[in-house]
Amino acid sequence: MIKDISDFKNVFFIGIAGTGMSAIAQYLAGIQKNVSGSDRYFKEGEANDTKEKLSAEGIKCFLQNGEGITANTDLVVVSTAIEDTVAEVQKAKLLNIPILKRSEVLALIATSKKTIAVGGTSGKSTTSAMLYDILAAGGLQPGIISGAGLISIIKEGKIGNAKVGKGDWLVIEADESDGSIVQYHPEVGLLLNIDKDHQEIDELMEIFGTFKKNTQQLFIVNQSNALASQLSVNAANDFGVGTDTDAGYKAAAFEQKGLTITFNINGTDFSLNTVGKLNMENALAATAVANQLGVDLATCSAALKNYEGIYRRHQVLGHQHGVWLIDDYAHNPVKCARSIEACQPVAKKVIAWFQPHGYGPTRFLRNDFVKEIAAVLRPQDEIWMSEIFYAGGTAVKDISANDLINDLKTLGKNAFFVSDRKDFLQTARPHFTDNCVLLLMGARDPGLEQFGKEILAGL
Repeated sequence: MIKDISDFKNVFFIGIAGTGMSAIAQYLAGIQKNVSGSDRYFKEGEANDTKEKLSAEGIKCFLQNGEGITANTDLVVVSTAIEDTVAEVQKAKLLNIPILKRSEVLALIATSKKTIAVGGTSGKSTTSAMLYDILAAGGLQPGIISGAGLISIIKEGKIGNAKVGKGDWLVIEADESDGSIVQYHPEVGLLLNIDKDHQEIDELMEIFGTFKKNTQQLFIVNQSNALASQLSVNAANDFGVGTDTDAGYKAAAFEQKGLTITFNINGTDFSLNTVGKLNMENALAATAVANQLGVDLATCSAALKNYEGIYRRHQVLGHQHGVWLIDDYAHNPVKCARSIEACQPVAKKVIAWFQPHGYGPTRFLRNDFVKEIAAVLRPQDEIWMSEIFYAGGTAVKDISANDLINDLKTLGKNAFFVSDRKDFLQTARPHFTDNCVLLLMGARDPGLEQFGKEILAGL
């Protein structure tokens, strides 16, 4: 029985290339565990960037054929995407090796440190990265386990989504999509927002309500989000946008000029090289936490002035022939709408391309996608979609991204469908102007990074 992080030494990850899995694998390797793993994207004789970076951390990588699991393996870790029918799971069971979900292992790690759990349906990765930078600038030497790579860590040649800190604090991203957020008992719980995503609102309120109950010392919420504010413990600890909020931390005077935003928090000026009001909220949330842990506002401001961003979160890939190419992980209705909105001050026209993921999630959120995207598009803006990304497993394929496009057309929006994304650039090129943003949006699909590079090369 694995009940503590000290109860195992040799750990094997099935699906180790996944963002959440690779982060935990790297963290465990960083605290001297013997880590290995496999992934279906690892192919014999094929280069794989994630595999190379994991190997550089001392993590042994295998093909997903079971050879990496042996009688010496103390623990096997799986993500929610790994089904029991996978041969490696069957081998682990045959050898009576304990199997834990990714979130269960993260919970074990969290109990070994003073943990700040960042929750909410939008902005978790960005806020975690901002908070990590601020705490580091404040001398607290934090660790981080995130859902996206920090550019500052990626520059070190790493995946960038995990780092072991020498200090007491660990920043983790607490995921509500699979309900795993209820497993954590952090010292500090941060709730950014609650919007319809993977579950209905009633389910989300229950999940985040448990997150609140499980938080040990300090629970901080966004007073500007109607649903999140209902879970407030003490408004003085909370954050909100505008001077009329009761929150103890207030952001005001927002302004965006191109790819830079400025605002102030409780009278201290902030400037970040990023876009959108959502990132002001993320910075405000990170500042509210850090200040209550002893980092002064001036240090918070200085840290965020140097914030380099995270992988595929409004990441500027390039600027050619008057076209700004921006890549973003947006994948739920509110995120997509806010992502488009954040790009509108950059250029006169936004051409947004989106690849939905999963037939079930797309079916569940169809009306919300249409409503949110339609509301934010200006008359000159466009929304394009390619077919739904299918990651495997059992799924009822009774919906197409074209259904969403037809809904948007009915509302009079400039909406276009190109089934195969390989045809997108050639098809959309006549729509480009000498002053526009081409925004790429999508998640889960590991091929999206390469797709962005191909679009940039073809501009």
